Amino acid sequence: MSLWAYTQQKNRMYIRVDATPGAKKEFITKIDSISFAVSVREKAERNMANRRIVELVRKEFGGKGVIVKIVSGHRSPRKVLDVEILEK
Repeated sequence: MSLWAYTQQKNRMYIRVDATPGAKKEFITKIDSISFAVSVREKAERNMANRRIVELVRKEFGGKGVIVKIVSGHRSPRKVLDVEILEK
């Protein structure tokens, strides 16, 4: 199965994020079913922008009960995130 495709196990999926750190306005825009554009105010220093990106994606998918991890792209504006929605 492709990395970009949804995985059916345990409500988990991989998404692609194009990040813009140091922006004036924070926003998250859905490009297609698995791609998002995220702008954050934090600079790309000391992992601050990555933390904020994870926080915004978590809120986009429902907040509590959602686990978001960066799979690849820790030092790149193009990232792959693992989003797992826990069952209640």
